[in-house]
Amino acid sequence: MEKKTRFPSPTLKASVPWNAGKMVGAKRALKEKHVWAIRFWLGSEHRIRDKALFDLALDSKLRGCDLVSLRIGDIVTSGQVRHRAMVVQQKTRRPVQFEITETTRESVRTWLEHRGGGLNEYVFP
Repeated sequence: MEKKTRFPSPTLKASVPWNAGKMVGAKRALKEKHVWAIRFWLGSEHRIRDKALFDLALDSKLRGCDLVSLRIGDIVTSGQVRHRAMVVQQKTRRPVQFEITETTRESVRTWLEHRGGGLNEYVFP
């Protein structure tokens, strides 16, 4: 008996998984020197909005969807950026309180002066 060899069909293409050779799963946290390098680069490039968003993301540890849904009234009281803010997370529906550091207050204040807007408008439109 002859042994039959199986050849793949000429119509089928070899499929490569989307994550072949890529890192998957949780990524390592940024080191302090990387955080300061990113802040310096954003400042030197005059990316006011991105720097405020980056700083606020670090302070709050919120998801992106929660950050972009922040309203000016959530973080500003009588013309000053608050020291603490409270947000209801979209995924868990639980309130989260976070502290806003001085560096973040400066960058958010600069962004809001540049942007303008009322208390019911989004911080990052």
